[in-house]
Amino acid sequence: MAINNINNGLPKAPIDNGKVAQQNQAQQTQQQAANQASAQTAPRQDSVSLTQSAQQLNQVQKKGSEAPVNQEKVDRLKKAIQSGEYRVNPEVLANKIAKLESQIFGQK
Repeated sequence: MAINNINNGLPKAPIDNGKVAQQNQAQQTQQQAANQASAQTAPRQDSVSLTQSAQQLNQVQKKGSEAPVNQEKVDRLKKAIQSGEYRVNPEVLANKIAKLESQIFGQK
């Protein structure tokens, strides 16, 4: 199948080299401006900040890991729990929890 009616039979328009050069120059200028803008923009850096509560928790965890451990007592308690001999006094436990909470939250 032949295509007969290209450009509606009109002669092909001549290429304006001046206009092409202007377009190329404009593209180059835009590219240079984009490159300069990206070069001038400082790279973003990520940062993390901890709340005061998180900082306090971190300090408590450090102190807890540095605290001395009475390994004999730990082993004795493990053995008593495993054998079913260890008994918890709920009133004493509740009082100790209440005392600890008052120390943590500053209440008396």
